Amino acid sequence: MLEDKNQQRTSLASLGEFGLIDHLTQGIELKQPGTLTGIGDDAAVLDFKDKKTVVSTDMLVEGVHFDLAYMPLKHLGYKAVVVNISDICAMNATPTQITVSVAVSNRFPLEALEELYGGIKLAAKTYGVDIVGGDTTSSQKGMILSITALGEAQAEEITYRNGAGDSDLLIVTGDIGAAYMGLQVLEREKEVFKVNPNNQPDLDAYTYLIERQLKPEARKDIKALLKSLEIQPTAMIDVSDGLSSEIIHICKQSGVGCNLYEEKIPADPQLISACEEFNIDITTVAINGGEDYELLFTIKMEDYDKLKGNPNFTVIGHMAKESEGVHLITRANTKIPLKSRGWNALQEE
Repeated sequence: MLEDKNQQRTSLASLGEFGLIDHLTQGIELKQPGTLTGIGDDAAVLDFKDKKTVVSTDMLVEGVHFDLAYMPLKHLGYKAVVVNISDICAMNATPTQITVSVAVSNRFPLEALEELYGGIKLAAKTYGVDIVGGDTTSSQKGMILSITALGEAQAEEITYRNGAGDSDLLIVTGDIGAAYMGLQVLEREKEVFKVNPNNQPDLDAYTYLIERQLKPEARKDIKALLKSLEIQPTAMIDVSDGLSSEIIHICKQSGVGCNLYEEKIPADPQLISACEEFNIDITTVAINGGEDYELLFTIKMEDYDKLKGNPNFTVIGHMAKESEGVHLITRANTKIPLKSRGWNALQEE
C-alpha cells in the first residue's frame, strides 16, 4: 500500500489526446479473423459471416466500483476486461473483440495509464480478444473506465436468461463468495493503514480471496466444456451481483420458481476460515457477495448424468413452478424466501 513518491510522472497534456491514444495502443496486434480493421479509423470493421454477434458494455467508476488505495492499476485494467468477457461467456458465446474508453483527472500521469493499459493488454492476450477501439477524455474527479465486449456464437448456441424450465437443475461453476471476503480483507487493511502507514499487512492466509477480488477470471472454458459433454444450457447468467440476485433474474425472466440448497453451495476453505474470523455467516456471503464471475446455468434433468461428478460443476438446486416461489432450503430443511440483496450501484449510503 506504500506509494513510491519518486516515480516518473509524464503529464498527459504534453501528449494530447491523439498522442496518448497512439502511445497506449502501440504494439496491439489483431488476432481474430473477424477483425478487418481495428484502432486507427472512425470505427472498427468486423466480419462475423454467418455467426451471431453479442455485445456487452460495463462502466467502472472510481469510488463506486473500485478503490485505488488497494487496487493496483494493472489489476484494474485486467479486471475491467474480465467482467465484460464474463458477460459474453454468460451468453454461451466466444469473446472476440473489446473497445476501451477511459476518463482521467490530471492527477494521473502517463505512467499510471501505462500500468492500466498493461493490465488491459494482458487480459486481451489471455482471453484471445482484439482491442479494436475506444476513447480517452478528461475527468473532473477520479477515473472512469468503460469497456465494451463483443463475441460470436452460432444462433443455436446462444443461451438467454429466459429459457429455464420448471424441472431443470440449477448449476454453478467453481466456488462463490470468495471475492466478497477478499474485499472485506482489503477494506480492513486499508483502515489499519490509515492508522499506521508503516504497518506491513500479512495477507498469506487470504491469497485466494484477494486474488478473486483483484484479479478475477471469466469462465471462457465452460462453453467448450459443455459442448464436449453434449449439453446445451437452457438459461445462463454470470454471478456478478450475487447468487441470489442472479437466481431471481433467471426465475423472473423464465417464469419459474427455484429451490436453492444451502448445503450444496460450493465454498473455498479460505472463505470458510475468513468468515469464522470475521464472524460473518458464510451462506449470507455466498448468496449476496457477488463479483465471483462464475457461471450460473440450468440444464434439463436428463442431462444430469453427463456432468455428474465433474469438478467444474455443482448442482445447487432445481427450478420449480412459478407459483412455488424462490426459496433457500437451509441445512435444517427450513424454507426461506430468497431475496435480491446483491450489489446495487445505485443504492444510497
